[in-house]
Amino acid sequence: MNLSRRSLLAAGTGAVAATAASSPALAAGAGRTGHPGGRRLRTGFERLADDGYGILDGERVGMVTNPTGVTRDVRHIVDVMHADERVDLVAVFGPEHGFRGTAQAGGSEGRYDDPATGLPVFDTYRQSGQALADIFTEARVDTVVFDIQDAGARFYTYIWTLYDCMVAAELAGKRFVVLDRPNPVSGRSAEGPVLHKEFATFVGREPISQAHGMTVAELARLFNAEFLKRPVELDTVLMSGWRRDEFYDASDLPWVPPSPNMPTPETALVYPGTCLFEGTNLSEGRGTTRPFELLGAEGIDRRWAEAANELGLPGVHFREAYFAPTFSKFQGKTVGGVQLHVHDREAFDAVATGIGLLVTAKRTWKGFAWRGDHWIDKLTGSTQVRTMIDAGADAEDVVAAWQGELAEFRAVRRRYLAYR
Repeated sequence: MNLSRRSLLAAGTGAVAATAASSPALAAGAGRTGHPGGRRLRTGFERLADDGYGILDGERVGMVTNPTGVTRDVRHIVDVMHADERVDLVAVFGPEHGFRGTAQAGGSEGRYDDPATGLPVFDTYRQSGQALADIFTEARVDTVVFDIQDAGARFYTYIWTLYDCMVAAELAGKRFVVLDRPNPVSGRSAEGPVLHKEFATFVGREPISQAHGMTVAELARLFNAEFLKRPVELDTVLMSGWRRDEFYDASDLPWVPPSPNMPTPETALVYPGTCLFEGTNLSEGRGTTRPFELLGAEGIDRRWAEAANELGLPGVHFREAYFAPTFSKFQGKTVGGVQLHVHDREAFDAVATGIGLLVTAKRTWKGFAWRGDHWIDKLTGSTQVRTMIDAGADAEDVVAAWQGELAEFRAVRRRYLAYR
């Protein structure tokens, strides 16, 4: 089936009603197996390739991607595009952890030539503004294309790589194209506190909620219309066959860890809440086979799991657990804590669960402390969570405190949702 540019692109600056998700004519995988209801999800890249890369015709292309940019048979899209004469791929831009994924958290691969393709790979990690625009100019690209699997949380840095690249593309006079992939924890709702601008960092540039409930293409539209001082020339290639209430396993797509400590979609499910423990002196499970599902510290015993279970949080049970991280906090030491067991992901609220765990950890373990740099404020987006917990607030009171700003964000978010 041939798709025109108008139908393939879900009009990056136009109305969201005319989308691939809602148009039967664009349901490229309809009737195929491997997806509930006989649908088959097709990613933005699959639809771009099916159309012969028509929207990139005659342009020098640079890809912002990482190991998650793969086809259904797990070939990297850069390798696929480089071998295809229909697209002129001339550069790759690597985010945190790098293009091929060789770096740990807080690291990147630097500038090098990719051994597999010979393409120049430029390092975008911690680059923004004019410095990043200069990289796009140096790479001599006409269009920058973004294709990275997100995890669904505000503090997962790839969405801010997206944001920074959009800003830089506008400064450099480049077109920007976003190839969409599923939100692995579904797009049902936005949850959690909204970032206050004075707390903006690379784990949150703009005022969105902690669990945003959007895809990267939807976020790109929101960023372009609401936050960029000068909008970039933006096109978004939407998926077909994706529904907002679906988790990643409904996609029939392979899961490639988007970062070393995001090994499974189950990790992504709890991450918007338990990543808050990065702002404390407890281990968030880095250095174990269950990062963000295991939490603990020396001196914690069964009382934490008991207190957490007494909260009656929906969709999750807590088990007393002991583990010895191989790196990061408490490396090589046996610590006590909890393991999260999500038994009903439809009912589970990761952010509210994270707050409940912070409250009960502080009440049951006298060694509890925030990181000295108040990193928790950067993660939650303000001082509110930290100061309320320090003042002895119950978990439900902390969650109630952000509902007003969350309602305002949800109203803004609704204007940019492209799928039902």
